Amino acid sequence: MANSGLTKLKRKLLKLFAKHVPGRGLRIRLLRMCGYVIGDQAYIGEDIIIIDDLGGTAFNLTIGDRASISPRVTFVLHTQPNESRIVPYVNSHKGSIAVASDAWIGTGAVILPNVTIGEGAVVGANTVVTKNVAPYTVVGGVPAHFIKTVDVPWNRPEDETGG
Repeated sequence: MANSGLTKLKRKLLKLFAKHVPGRGLRIRLLRMCGYVIGDQAYIGEDIIIIDDLGGTAFNLTIGDRASISPRVTFVLHTQPNESRIVPYVNSHKGSIAVASDAWIGTGAVILPNVTIGEGAVVGANTVVTKNVAPYTVVGGVPAHFIKTVDVPWNRPEDETGG
C-alpha cells in the first residue's frame, strides 16, 4: 500500500512539474513518465491540467503523432464529489481520452472522460467536449457542436481529387 502512495505522489509531482516546465520536450517526457501515451512530434502547451485518480493507468490519456494541445487545456479522466454527502446520489465520471494524430485543441478547452478527438479534428478555444469529435471536423462552444469540416486534400472523396 505504501508503494501505491509513493506512486501517486510521484505522478502528482511529475504532473505538477510538467504543467510549469518551459519547453515542450521536457514537458512531454515528464507526462510520459506518468504513463500517458504521447506520439511523435506532438506539441503540448504550458499549464496543461490532467485530472485523474492517480492510481493505475486503467483510464488513460493518449495523444497522437503531431497533435497540438494549446496552453491551459484540461483533460478530465476522473471526476467525483470526493467526500461530499451527495456521493451516493450523483454519478462520478471516469474514462479514457484519446486525441488522434494531427488534431488541434485550442486554448482553454475542456475534454471530458470517454471522448475521442478524431484525426485532424480542431477543437476551438474554451470549448467543452462531452462527446466524440469526428475526424477532420471543427467543433466549438459549450457543449461542443459541429462548425465545419476541415478541407484537406487527403480527406476528399475520390471524385473531387481526380482519382
